[in-house]
Amino acid sequence: MTDTNVPYSDLRDPAAVLEALANGLDTLSPEARKAATYVIENPNDVGVSSIREIAEAADVKPNTFVRLARSFGFEGYDEFRVPFREEIRRGNASFPDRARWLQSLSANGQLGALFSDMAESALRNIEETFAATSEEQIKAAADAIVAARKTYVLGVGVHHSNARNFAYLADMAVGKIEAIPRPGNVAVDDLAGAGKGDVLIAMTCKPYRQEIVEAVTIAREQGVTVIGLSDSAASPIVIGSEHGFVVSADTPQFFPSSVSIIALLETLMAFVIADAKPEVIERIDTFHARRHRLGLYVSDDGTRK
Repeated sequence: MTDTNVPYSDLRDPAAVLEALANGLDTLSPEARKAATYVIENPNDVGVSSIREIAEAADVKPNTFVRLARSFGFEGYDEFRVPFREEIRRGNASFPDRARWLQSLSANGQLGALFSDMAESALRNIEETFAATSEEQIKAAADAIVAARKTYVLGVGVHHSNARNFAYLADMAVGKIEAIPRPGNVAVDDLAGAGKGDVLIAMTCKPYRQEIVEAVTIAREQGVTVIGLSDSAASPIVIGSEHGFVVSADTPQFFPSSVSIIALLETLMAFVIADAKPEVIERIDTFHARRHRLGLYVSDDGTRK
């Protein structure tokens, strides 16, 4: 077996590890070559499989992977897996692969690591999102919403509830805000009557939803002001929008995180209320007074109030 080490600086780069494996194939024993070939052809499996699982898939003994990892500069298979697991954690793998990785943490008793990763990514996403956003940007978007004839809030899939929550709360104060698509409709139908003087808040993260991109394109053609929230400055709903916001959505789980989008939407809503006319407070008071009269709220002792 070879002793071709990967440079220390590249030990956490899966591309560098794969390149080293490919370059060293001719120097490996037949069994190690089978193991290396399997890794090259199925790199995501390394991040989600135990040593027994991947050895069985490659049709070699588990110890072959241990020796392979050591011959390329790693202490063992667990260290060899790290760059591939990180690649999945950063989102550079398919949803099924990320789901399998989560299950592998549970199977290996590593849910404590998952817990800390989730907390760390949530805090980091919010920090990075707000660091990339200014007060002036938020205020400009809020001004557009307050001045709009009507504001449409568009989100589907994981962002559907985010869009409806923003519309529900903001409409209570400002009015003329609607979440789309409405039940039984598609977004482009709901935007049929939209035009200059209206605002569309749209959100989607990689992989971008086609109906969101199409709705934004049509809204622009109709003169609608677009506020785009996405996880890349190159996103088709950010490029060309009057107000574009890039959010961090990294997460150990298999769908993009909504934490930073929710935080940004809540901030935008706060600016909308702060920027609105004084009678907004009266609208909010009236809204809640009516709910109290109808007995929709329950006190700490369980009685209606």
